[in-house]
Amino acid sequence: MQKTLLFVDKLSTWVGHAFSWLIVGLTLLVTWEVFSRYALGNPHAWAFDAMAMLYGTMFMMAGAYTLAKNGHVRGDVLYGFFRPRTQATIDLVLFIVFFIPGVIALTYAGYYYAADSWRIDEHSNVTSGGPPVYPFKTVIPVAGAILLAQGIVEIVRCVICLKQGTWPSREQDVEEVDVDKLKEMVHVDEQPTR
Repeated sequence: MQKTLLFVDKLSTWVGHAFSWLIVGLTLLVTWEVFSRYALGNPHAWAFDAMAMLYGTMFMMAGAYTLAKNGHVRGDVLYGFFRPRTQATIDLVLFIVFFIPGVIALTYAGYYYAADSWRIDEHSNVTSGGPPVYPFKTVIPVAGAILLAQGIVEIVRCVICLKQGTWPSREQDVEEVDVDKLKEMVHVDEQPTR
């Protein structure tokens, strides 16, 4: 079972890492558009649409990655003081009552939203001659499906924690920098020298 959980974690991590590179394209596009607009006096009407689509795609495809890393926002002020079984009970209820119905609705509605967009060959109406939006809308059900798979893994983790009393392991990735640990590693003395 643990191998399956870690496989879905790895898939979510891979998708998150792959789509995180869109920030490079977005940065280059914004830089070029600012330069083109102010230095060359030649703004591009499609640039706004392209920037919104790049950012939206990156944002949607990072949802499962963030869930796999346990990085979504929660009330850690109280939650962190609870025992693992209590945490798992709270998470399980929230996943079943809110998360699963919401993500199923997102995926279901997103599928039809994207299908209609492909059917009518939809283009952005923000600017005249705007870029096609059907590839962007296709990201909605894809991101929803990946997020749903990761959510099911999180539900299984909650059940395992309820049975065993400890949280099962997760795929390791980037961690926030702990300043105190970093100081210990490089042997920083906090006393000022004269």
